[in-house]
Amino acid sequence: MAASGIVKSARKRLIWLAVVALGLVGIISLGTVYNTATGPKATFTPELALDLQGGTQIILTPQLSNGQQITAGELNQAVSIIRQRVDGTGVSEASITTQGNNNIVVSIPGVPDDNTLKLIESSAKLQFRAVLYTSQNGITAQVGTSSGASASPSASAAPVSTTPTATSSATPTDGSDLNWITPELRAKFDALDCSKEFRSPGQVDDDNAPIVTCDTSGYFKYILGPVEVQGSDIADASNGTTTTSTGASTSTWAVNLKFNDLGTKQFGDVTQRLYPLTSPRNQFAVTLDGYVITAPSTNAVISNGNAQITGSFTAASSKSLADQLKYGALPIGFTVQSNENISATLGSSSLSAGLLAGAIGLLIVIIYSFFQYRGLAVITIGSLVIAAVLTYLMVALLSWRQGYRLSLAGVTGLIVSIGITADSFIIYFERVRDELREGRSLTAAVDMGWKRAIRTILVSDGISFLAAAVLYTLTVGSVKGFAFTLGLTTVIDVAVVVLFTHPMLQLLAGTKFFSSGHKWSGFDVKTMSAVAYAGRGQFRIAEGLGSGKAAKASKEATKRQTIAERKAQQNENGEAN
Repeated sequence: MAASGIVKSARKRLIWLAVVALGLVGIISLGTVYNTATGPKATFTPELALDLQGGTQIILTPQLSNGQQITAGELNQAVSIIRQRVDGTGVSEASITTQGNNNIVVSIPGVPDDNTLKLIESSAKLQFRAVLYTSQNGITAQVGTSSGASASPSASAAPVSTTPTATSSATPTDGSDLNWITPELRAKFDALDCSKEFRSPGQVDDDNAPIVTCDTSGYFKYILGPVEVQGSDIADASNGTTTTSTGASTSTWAVNLKFNDLGTKQFGDVTQRLYPLTSPRNQFAVTLDGYVITAPSTNAVISNGNAQITGSFTAASSKSLADQLKYGALPIGFTVQSNENISATLGSSSLSAGLLAGAIGLLIVIIYSFFQYRGLAVITIGSLVIAAVLTYLMVALLSWRQGYRLSLAGVTGLIVSIGITADSFIIYFERVRDELREGRSLTAAVDMGWKRAIRTILVSDGISFLAAAVLYTLTVGSVKGFAFTLGLTTVIDVAVVVLFTHPMLQLLAGTKFFSSGHKWSGFDVKTMSAVAYAGRGQFRIAEGLGSGKAAKASKEATKRQTIAERKAQQNENGEAN
């Protein structure tokens, strides 16, 4: 490539690097000014985790009847589900552990929002029941809800219908049979006032019997049939916008449900029965801790296990419902024993110590660079600074958009990344030096050295990233935080080497100071090692050395050979003789 082409290519890469950095700054800056509908304003200061900032501790106690005991398996399953709930809200670096043989301790950094607390505290089983009767609280006329469930994106509003007559003369045949409504149950429904507390803490309902309850807003009250689908049979739940029949995206938000095999069969049977019925008996209610969180009407028979709930959703409300559906089922109910603020376990002193350790490591790398590579230390320092800036901006962006929080383990991962970045430019510089020993010009050496170095750098960073990915996938807690920052900085290292280190060296190679091989440039062949490994046990002795230096270099080359290489050379000499 011509010199002008090399300079143009190098400048283009540097411009791309500047665009990326300025883009990150711009996104965060806009976030500090304009709030979003789904989260808080942005800040250039990353959020800190529980060990550095402190937060909220919630202790959950299982709801047990007389003589009942919770098993270790149930407790571990509950811990796993609660951890999924917390992670699903975007909160990172939370600690969910067991306390003794019964309790679960949930520690969350900072002050959790109401949705996160609700997901943790709403610890009863998630269940699906058919709607038998519903009305507004304090109003006798029967109405439906404004949500619909169907196999295709749609919504429906259930019309007003007449009040069914209470009966006790026949045995109910299915979950929608009005014979479930006995005079006693109807009287209980009429007396129910949703504005007052009507359920005792830890109340457990009979799955095989109807219940009288209210929705979480206290606006509607219901008579519901027995449980027909358990929340544990939901395989996945997510929110998103609906699409038209042509595949075009709309602005209507919906909640998508996917059931496992058992749930698919049970839900298919339920919707087949509900679909022909009139409102409100074509509705199915989803209850959490005995309260109705949604009661959509059935617009189709859903036999494939994929349902969609639509209605007057926003992005936030659809995500909240999806989280409740996805993480609502626990093997046993829990009540909140305590909810209190906790102080940082390590505090600012530990953070300062970690940052000091990182600064010392960075200083050692810089000193080594000046000692070993002289003028090239400018690129070393520049690479480290660029990597640090990009890493800081990415952590700040992830703190804002994904709820990421920096823990002391995460800081450790950032410190380790200094060595990864240093390793990359050392590999590159040494490859260039090898090419200079071959007698190539600096421009050609930079080009050939890059082709050889980039493969090694990618392999090295690939192994680091793979290790980080495995740790992140298989671990939890602080180790996960370390793995995340290690993986992030490894990706950034590749970007910095490609978009800064290489193009900067290309540009410097065209300057007189470096191209002339000045003794302080780092590319002075005379100051490099007189011995270079040529492969297969062979070493090159630099040309132009005096007889004394050449003999000394030859002895050094012999010392650096392995035993196998010496024997191979002796055999070759013997055969030649």
